[in-house]
Amino acid sequence: MKILVIGSGAREHSLVWKLSQSPRVTKLYVAPGNAGTGLIAENLGIQATDIHALTHVAKEKKIGLAVVGPEVPLAAGIVDLFQGRDIPIFGPDREATKIESSKVFAKELMQKYGIPCAKSRIFSSYREAKDYTSSQKPPIVVKADGLAAGKGAIVAYSIDDALNALSAIMQDRILGSAGDQVLVEECLEGKEVSLLALTDGKAVVPMVPACDYKRVFDGDQGPNTGGMGAYSPPNFFDTEMMNMVKETILEPAVRAMAKEGKPYKGVLYAGLMVTDDGPKALEFNARFGDPENQVMMPRLESDLVEIMLAVIEGRLDEIKVEWSDEACVGVVVASGGYPGSYKTGFPITGLDMVDKDILVFHAGTRAEGGVIYTDGGRVLTVTARGKSIVEAKEKVYGNLPRIRFQGCHYRKDIAQREVG
Repeated sequence: MKILVIGSGAREHSLVWKLSQSPRVTKLYVAPGNAGTGLIAENLGIQATDIHALTHVAKEKKIGLAVVGPEVPLAAGIVDLFQGRDIPIFGPDREATKIESSKVFAKELMQKYGIPCAKSRIFSSYREAKDYTSSQKPPIVVKADGLAAGKGAIVAYSIDDALNALSAIMQDRILGSAGDQVLVEECLEGKEVSLLALTDGKAVVPMVPACDYKRVFDGDQGPNTGGMGAYSPPNFFDTEMMNMVKETILEPAVRAMAKEGKPYKGVLYAGLMVTDDGPKALEFNARFGDPENQVMMPRLESDLVEIMLAVIEGRLDEIKVEWSDEACVGVVVASGGYPGSYKTGFPITGLDMVDKDILVFHAGTRAEGGVIYTDGGRVLTVTARGKSIVEAKEKVYGNLPRIRFQGCHYRKDIAQREVG
């Protein structure tokens, strides 16, 4: 079977790495890929957003399975296009992707079907949003409705900060049309965790839980990023809690989407807050997490190709998805200045100096003349497995100093909350 993975980040590299282990794979393509995917697959010079060119090349190369990494092509309808050409593709169609591409749609869905979530109000008028926000008690969460590359949710600890966020989104249009509508929400308190589930529209199979770190600096300081690291499993999220989330959030969401005429097939990502009142949904995403995937794929023991085909063919209930008991910690190495402005094109050294059991998933990298250069904000995710979080953390931080490029930085406290 020939497989095409769409995207260029560390999430996609981890998917390619896992898919390559299946005996069913004869050829792997990645579009556009990065320097890391180029070591185990053939990179194609097609951007993930060029969905028509991707459909054409998939037909031309007789692709037997396509896997979509990022949310933008999903929201643009790449699954609909591939299905129209009878090309098997893993991911939700355009209508089902609204659970991520519209925070307003997702919130209204949760409220309509009684899915536990934060109390919120929806606004399309800046003046009305401003008046309402001024009367609230901080902290307050301000969310842009549309896709914003992980930067559309702002936790404001003062009224002034909340009003500044509203002004930036709705008046200055820093997120473009994603800010046509906003949600102003209560700020839930508790422990944050990501729980993803595989679903064929009927069966719902939770994956292993993971925790990611959004803020750029240690101690959860600084601006939000796309994610600076992750670990799995969190000790506070046991099997009982997972079953509760499955029954109160994941299964109701899949049933709700079917009732709304938007049947959901693929992987459903639930961003959760475990509060004193139980787990509540912060958001839904329509794809694998990044950086969560980089600590989840190393724990997956089942054949990912078989899993994805079962989802596509509506027979997920026939297969067993198995996971390693090992823990996994991943730390993102970023360009200097990220998530603000940064420079690229710096050579990366030390990739050949890490221990053999360390996994390095590439994101913003490119290869030229045998040298690997930086080519993005988040450059690498360095990942280690261990019998415990402590062991995995020690391994990854023991190897990180060996990898260098000009201006590189990473958080020093990923998984620290688990080890004290």
